[in-house]
Amino acid sequence: MPIEERLISPIGKKGEDALDLSLRPKFLAEYIGQEKVKQNLEITIAAAKKRTEPIEHILLYGAPGLGKTTLAHVIANETGANIRVTSGPVIEKTGDLAAILTNLEEGDILFIDEIHRLSKTVEEILYPAMEDYALDIVMGKGPSARTLRLDLPKFTIIGATTLASLLSAPLRDRFGITHHLNFYEPDDIEQIISRSARILNIEINDEAKKEIANRSRRTPRIANRLLKRVRDYCEVKGDGRITLEHCLEAMKMLEVDSLGLDFIDRRILETIIHKFKGGPVGLNTLAAATGEEADTIENMYEPYLMQLGFLDRSPRGRIVTALGYEHLGLKPAGQDKLV
Repeated sequence: MPIEERLISPIGKKGEDALDLSLRPKFLAEYIGQEKVKQNLEITIAAAKKRTEPIEHILLYGAPGLGKTTLAHVIANETGANIRVTSGPVIEKTGDLAAILTNLEEGDILFIDEIHRLSKTVEEILYPAMEDYALDIVMGKGPSARTLRLDLPKFTIIGATTLASLLSAPLRDRFGITHHLNFYEPDDIEQIISRSARILNIEINDEAKKEIANRSRRTPRIANRLLKRVRDYCEVKGDGRITLEHCLEAMKMLEVDSLGLDFIDRRILETIIHKFKGGPVGLNTLAAATGEEADTIENMYEPYLMQLGFLDRSPRGRIVTALGYEHLGLKPAGQDKLV
């Protein structure tokens, strides 16, 4: 199954944008969680306003669904700037980037999602734009080629990436400010669910709120998606109010367990246990056995399983831990599998 089709996928799905937009906070005071990032941004924004200058270029990195796009819009609202939105895969040619840059106005923010997917040639056009607010255009070819430099208005680039390690060093160095977004604390997720429920006019009790938060994988996007699916269930099977009883019934139907694992997470753990005696097993072998791509397992499934302590990586491969066995209600085959 494609990762974006999973209910608990942190990647945004088609059709969610309009509703997600209504749930997004508009200012830092409304933004729940990421306290250290917010505190630093408050200083950055206040200082830029005092100097009447655009803020420095900002790089936001972290797992999908943690609010990088939302935070970029919050920064734009706080500074009163217009924000233009694009993404790395969309900017295929240098002319595409040149067209975007020459249409920016003084103080504008250009938000580039998945910035690690920019091509090298496009990146090279971006360097002088970020450093000198200038655009170098090559006219002609061969010995007669010449470079024309166009001045650009002062603007801010906010780049977002889930894989900061894939960013080239020259591009990374041109960001004056870098912030890492961490997974959210359970209390923060509950506050986000409360806020979303108010906006969507959903009545939910504290027990159900906590249950959804526990299954949200500490990710706001997943929390909001689960809230909407449980709401649908309660409107059909109940009176529309989300109670703990109906919440548990909905989660059982959706196959999302008490810690937010779905059938694919469980299949990965069970495959290692039943086919490879708990591990170690190599990534490519595991991918072949589960029918999932190796990159998807490594970047999308494993991080949360490792965060829970259910999976461990060794030089020889992946191993299911004692906690993983316990969660599945199984007993380790031998003490050598306990890690």
